[in-house]
Amino acid sequence: MSVQGYDDLVFLNRKIDELIKSYKTLKEQNKDLKTRAEALEKDLEEREVMLKELEKKYDRIKLTGALIGEGGNATEAKRKINDLVREIDKCIALLDR
Repeated sequence: MSVQGYDDLVFLNRKIDELIKSYKTLKEQNKDLKTRAEALEKDLEEREVMLKELEKKYDRIKLTGALIGEGGNATEAKRKINDLVREIDKCIALLDR
């Protein structure tokens, strides 16, 4: 083998080693990013559940306040009660069939 061929082979081996090292580094980074993304998704889901619970509590507090006459939500409370009564009437009608 000529000197030029040997030098090319050494250069190629170095490049391959660099590529393998880069590959391993990128693979580890990718694994870390996937783990982080999963943790963030889980956190987001938990926060969405918490937000829905807080919205329900807020609606209950608002309705309670309207029922006892606090604030200007009396019409909204009446509307909610009417909606609930209509829904109950529909259920009763379905049960009567």
